[in-house]
Amino acid sequence: MRAFWGMRIDDPWYDVLATGGAEVHGTPPGTPLQQAGPPPPRREPAPPAAYGVYPTVQRSAAFQQVRRRYRRFALPVSAAFLLWYLGYVVLAVCAPGLMARSVAGVLNVGMVAGLAQFATTFLLTWLYTRHARLRRDRLALELRWETQDMARSAVAAAGPGGAASGTAGEAAR
Repeated sequence: MRAFWGMRIDDPWYDVLATGGAEVHGTPPGTPLQQAGPPPPRREPAPPAAYGVYPTVQRSAAFQQVRRRYRRFALPVSAAFLLWYLGYVVLAVCAPGLMARSVAGVLNVGMVAGLAQFATTFLLTWLYTRHARLRRDRLALELRWETQDMARSAVAAAGPGGAASGTAGEAAR
């Protein structure tokens, strides 16, 4: 499925059953799981042939770009917030007179700074989600699809045993 801007929005790793949004063995949504009948069959672990895909993906330019965009946002913002928080704590300990100074009525500088900590947390959460949505999500989702396609191709190329030729095939002997 593709959205109007051309990005695939159906996630290959989205687990509908874990979110409670699908039927379990044909029972209607909202039915307690105890009444769902026998448990679903266990999923087999990924075959060894698929393991070689992930180092390849990690070395890819698309993966490096997603990591770079994440780090260029997360590291400076985390450092700035940590400094702001430590500054608040240091001021509370070292300058109690300043923190006790009245701003309006019973509201003092310490209370304003403490409330600003909460406001900053919400602001940074909004900024992070906005940055992820605008700068990383599209690339990461496309990378997921490519990874899944590469893993499926590797498993198919390995044959019915699921082991790739080489180290995994030799380990089976």
